[in-house]
Amino acid sequence: MREPGHLKRRALLTGAGAALAGGMASKLLYDRNERSLRGDVFIASASSYSVDLEAKIRDGLRELGIGPKQVSGKSILLKPNLVEPSRQAPQINTNPVLIRAAAAVFKSWSAREVFVAEGQGHCRDTDFVLEQSGLGPVLDDEGIEFIDLNHDELVMTANRFGCTTLRRLALPATLLRRADLIVSMPKLKTHHWAGVTLSMKNLFGVMPGIFYGWPKNVLHHAGIAESILDINATVRPHLAIVDGIIGMEGDGPIMGTPRQSGVIVMGTNLPSVDATAARLMQINPWQVAYLAASSGRLGAIGERHITQRGETITSLAQPFKLLDHPSFASLRT
Repeated sequence: MREPGHLKRRALLTGAGAALAGGMASKLLYDRNERSLRGDVFIASASSYSVDLEAKIRDGLRELGIGPKQVSGKSILLKPNLVEPSRQAPQINTNPVLIRAAAAVFKSWSAREVFVAEGQGHCRDTDFVLEQSGLGPVLDDEGIEFIDLNHDELVMTANRFGCTTLRRLALPATLLRRADLIVSMPKLKTHHWAGVTLSMKNLFGVMPGIFYGWPKNVLHHAGIAESILDINATVRPHLAIVDGIIGMEGDGPIMGTPRQSGVIVMGTNLPSVDATAARLMQINPWQVAYLAASSGRLGAIGERHITQRGETITSLAQPFKLLDHPSFASLRT
């Protein structure tokens, strides 16, 4: 059997399609390719946003081998999921309280700077989104800079994965020239097209709207699953902190309903983090096209290849509601 690094684009996507179709053979193929890969994921229980989130994040990062030595003197980019200008729907955007807690931890470990960067995909008025989401006031209070990635300087970068037909990706200069550590901070959500939207899908928000349109139409036309893979392979994010304290179920990423799930999921390998987060929603990651296709190439999604730290999946897993459509039935198998 050929190693995953030698799989061509057509074979990769065929495997992902087979996983969505529920093929056990596809799972076995990718699981075998993960034998040399390991992922460490920390799950923290957090009943509300009023608990000591700094302690939760600090403990989780230390369990993952991240502490002052790895952070001191570094430029830290926090990339939240900032979708809609809404304070009344806590299931839509990454909660500002969690973002503030993460920033506080990195600052306490002598990071050179901590800033927040996002290129929201729908509303073009960034100031309005920041104010209405509640993130703007928090950043002002904490003296944290915000970078609008939708209008950042562009750097044309070779597509390192090649799942789409896009030979180069237009990336913000901030990601490539300023950030030492890129932290994806998504919400725990289902998604009406991708199945789930977590730390990997969250990177759609680093792609500048001035180049890719609103809501990143060029990437949608190129293929959502394929674009997720290309972006993650090219950007190479370093860390994920998933806000699952209040998640979203049903018609995500915007029209779904809140789900009190009480978890924070952290890890340095995004496929492993997202596979764990999917299992916490009682969704089979092998049935999510981009997760199955990332197996063995971008990371590990098989349970036996992921070291789960902190709380157990079994103790916190909940069945998130899915859209009532045959295409979503396989996500439970």
